Amino acid sequence: MNTLFLPELREMLAENNAHDLEEFCTALNPARTAEFMEGLDPAESWRVLRHADLKLREQIFLYLVHEKQISVIESQDRAEVAELLADLPADDRVDLLHDVREEVVEEILPLLPADERRDLLKLREYPENTAGAMMTTEIAMLDEALTVREALTDLSHQAEHLETIYYIYVVDHDLHLRGVVSSRQLVSAIGKQQQRLGELMRSDLITVNALDDREEVTRKVAKYDLLAIPVVDAQRRLVGIITHDDVLDAFREEATEDAQQLAGVAPLTESYLKTDVFTLAWKRGIWLTILFVTASLTATALKVFEARLDEWPWLMLFVPMIMSSGGNSGNQSATLIITAMTTSDVKLSDWRRVLFREVLVGMMLGAVLAAFGLLLSWFMTRNHPVAHHHLLWPLVVPITLVIVVTSGAITGSLLPLMFKRLGLDPAMMSNPFVAGISDILGIVIYMTVSMTLLAKMTGKL
Repeated sequence: MNTLFLPELREMLAENNAHDLEEFCTALNPARTAEFMEGLDPAESWRVLRHADLKLREQIFLYLVHEKQISVIESQDRAEVAELLADLPADDRVDLLHDVREEVVEEILPLLPADERRDLLKLREYPENTAGAMMTTEIAMLDEALTVREALTDLSHQAEHLETIYYIYVVDHDLHLRGVVSSRQLVSAIGKQQQRLGELMRSDLITVNALDDREEVTRKVAKYDLLAIPVVDAQRRLVGIITHDDVLDAFREEATEDAQQLAGVAPLTESYLKTDVFTLAWKRGIWLTILFVTASLTATALKVFEARLDEWPWLMLFVPMIMSSGGNSGNQSATLIITAMTTSDVKLSDWRRVLFREVLVGMMLGAVLAAFGLLLSWFMTRNHPVAHHHLLWPLVVPITLVIVVTSGAITGSLLPLMFKRLGLDPAMMSNPFVAGISDILGIVIYMTVSMTLLAKMTGKL
């Protein structure tokens, strides 16, 4: 927390020093102003903000931490809050009110201008995590029949209320999206003032549907390197745009969610420190219990081979190494495939190619680990008299490692595809199951290889 100006701010508030408070609001960048206000409570923050004009108040307010924004909206004069909300970008307004108590929202809605109220209610109808819920309706939109001169005049009237005017979308009289011109194109065409936008525009547009998942939005924006992407309805009418800053927020949330799921944790709805310990324990405990059950199956597999382990006790020395090698290989493959699926680099129809590549990679990695395994197994059992009675013993660990690492790679690559095919979340489901299956396979493969090679020397099968 930046407390540099905190004493002075509180003194100005105590003295109701309007001149200095106004100067504080205007002297710095809005982000820095919000940073120096971190130590103030919501009521004090609002008293400071009231000394800035509406446009500057909005900018500073958007840089306050989310929890303080919500507290201000819920605790301050409804009419003043409504005036602030009416001036916010449409998407920010919807996101904020989504977390405000419903009874407060009901009190604020009638105080908003009719246009903003209708816009807010329309945006609130879109399901969470869809393009419609991310978009803003403040669009630079012009009719295709306008000339360049008319377009520049119309745009100058719109610009003050728009989030971005780099892309200017061209529509017909029914708001069907026809094309796009950049502000650079429009200014460059000023020498051809009678040229129609329909002749100047580019019609090969990248769009998203209002009901598309936000992952589809982030993928398209990243793939085509867009500053904004238009959102259309089923009839291809332009209903909004999603700007790059909202895409970055969505991408960060998706990355955080995927990282938590890959670790076997149900996604947190709040930050780690703001999530209460009971919720944290519940979200972690679900998959921890599943992993515990799979670990008990591994113990059952070990019990099946208990007699052989009593006969060849040195085999237990290498069980952790074998299990971790298979599990690590599987988790690597699962993470790579899930990431590739997220970016649409891998599709369900690519499973044969994925399988072929993972078999090759698994065998190569297994061969490398097998060389280390051969040296390690010889070193760890060099003074063990029983182990060296078996001439094929040095081959047990290397052969097992090749098979286990390859099996882990196959399991880790195919499970995410299978879960996706079943309509389940690959990121949430894959890694816990990969870990359990790899552990069980590791024990079964290790003991099978051991019995096959060592029993040949003793005449036992």
